[in-house]
Amino acid sequence: MNLAHRWLCSSPRWKQTVAVRIPWVLEGVDLGANVLEVGPGYGAATDLLRGMAAHLTCVEVDRGLAEGLRRRALGRNVTILHADATAMSLPDAAFDGAVCFTMLHHVPSAVLQDRLLAEVARVLRPGGVFAGADSRYSRTFGLLHLFDTMVVVDPETFPERLKAAGFEDVHVDVVPGAFRFRARKAA
Repeated sequence: MNLAHRWLCSSPRWKQTVAVRIPWVLEGVDLGANVLEVGPGYGAATDLLRGMAAHLTCVEVDRGLAEGLRRRALGRNVTILHADATAMSLPDAAFDGAVCFTMLHHVPSAVLQDRLLAEVARVLRPGGVFAGADSRYSRTFGLLHLFDTMVVVDPETFPERLKAAGFEDVHVDVVPGAFRFRARKAA
């Protein structure tokens, strides 16, 4: 992430935005006891999720961000892994639920995004839920990502991508500036 993006994502303003967005994303969703968070970044969502699950495992590709999360007192029910979510060393069917919040556009290609979706499906138990949200393109969003990775996910084609990765019962809801999704790993 570029410096402006790092500043925003570590700011109290972003934490407040996430605190408002997560209830919308997870409305009516039961993640279960053992939850995977993909791409926690600075941990704004992690702070909320750790109180919602018996155990939360976070997979973060950026070593500095992963180490920063490890240094924080997140509690005994949180495990932070520095790993690439497109090739996780986690066991098959290990999680009841998985989430990712405003991070898919940081995955550098649609091919790698699809690999990440397939990996999430692999580590979820049959019937496990995958929920999340991402931003839609705007001029401001584009400016925030100057000299940064930004591969915007099209919410129109995302349901088919989720199905191809092994999910069913896919729902995508679009609002100005963002979309949320929910899907279940096929039985």
